[in-house]
Amino acid sequence: METGGGPPGEGGADDPLPLAGITVVAVEQAVAAPLATRHLADLGARVIKIEREGEGDFARAYDDTVHGQASHFIWLNRGKESIELDLASGRGRSVAHALIDRADVVISNLAPGAMDRLGLGASALRERRADLVVVTISGYGGDGPYRDRKAYDMLVQAESGLCSITGTPETATKTGVPVSDIATGLYALSAIQAALFRRERTGLGATIEVSMFEATAEWMGHALYIRMYAGRQVGRMGLSHASICPYDAFPTRDGQVMIGVQNDRGWAALVRDVLGRPDLVDDERYATNIARVARRAEVDALIGSLTQEFDSVELADRLDRFGVPAARLNDVAGLIEHPQLEARNRWREVETPAGAVRGLLPPMTFSDVELPMGRVPALGEHTEAILAELAGTLDEGNT
Repeated sequence: METGGGPPGEGGADDPLPLAGITVVAVEQAVAAPLATRHLADLGARVIKIEREGEGDFARAYDDTVHGQASHFIWLNRGKESIELDLASGRGRSVAHALIDRADVVISNLAPGAMDRLGLGASALRERRADLVVVTISGYGGDGPYRDRKAYDMLVQAESGLCSITGTPETATKTGVPVSDIATGLYALSAIQAALFRRERTGLGATIEVSMFEATAEWMGHALYIRMYAGRQVGRMGLSHASICPYDAFPTRDGQVMIGVQNDRGWAALVRDVLGRPDLVDDERYATNIARVARRAEVDALIGSLTQEFDSVELADRLDRFGVPAARLNDVAGLIEHPQLEARNRWREVETPAGAVRGLLPPMTFSDVELPMGRVPALGEHTEAILAELAGTLDEGNT
């Protein structure tokens, strides 16, 4: 059957796409699971997205900014096939089971217990198919006192402590992109690929659980260890860094430039070669990162007094020439127009129900094949074709 813009060919041994021949059934919505399955589709898997009849993935209605379509949905759902099913009905469950019987992976991120109530929980599916990889994404995991709590990205960022270290000293904030969702989706993607690799060697499937809370807790990394072993809360640093100095945006004659000195060699290059102050290299007040962090305000003021003597382009060129990490403080328009994306030819067109839109190639670049960027499906666009493909395999009592 014709897919929703998936890999070329039939997924045979000669197909160069890494996941060609793998079929994924996704009962998904919002961001976390759709991100994982979009990357699976990018890598060549066939992804069949089961959507609620008449409504679909609720992310379809977040906004209408992309030719009347939702920006999140366009970002996360290319290369998939959409089938509308009422999973509460016998007919819907029969179709779902028929799809799953042909699949390699099932992934879901419904409310806790919802898949079990539908007869599509991991235990039931693995009992039916021991070689199946079943992934359940949840907010807080399948047990524990927070099991049934609502778990939107913002709420998990707050509950995990991420908001407490994000923002300015005056104001806690969430991140500008949904990092709890993204972390969860990427851990799910990694686990699925690992499970498929193990299955190739052993024939054994997998039951996998990924929680947004635990994924975000993992990303808290250094802040956790500082709290546990130094007994202090990492402060909200704005553009700065709790453990490194200088690390911030510094003024120029016409703007700002980000500078991030990672070690004492970088400090020497910054003050001696870029800023023309060799006397500061061995100054005991600043010679080590620990000393600089202890005098952060003093160091930042000193460096700012020196950088403001340069134009932004001039300073950026000098920083680059002497190997000091630096960046422009871009906005999103600056990203869209970024010369590095242009030079590496990263933009492509993606087909959608309302016409072509621009999209970035997946960030994992294979040297021998360009990963596909398939069509974003309309709600239920592939329902009839998929049902026709399943003809003769459905439970006739529920059809």
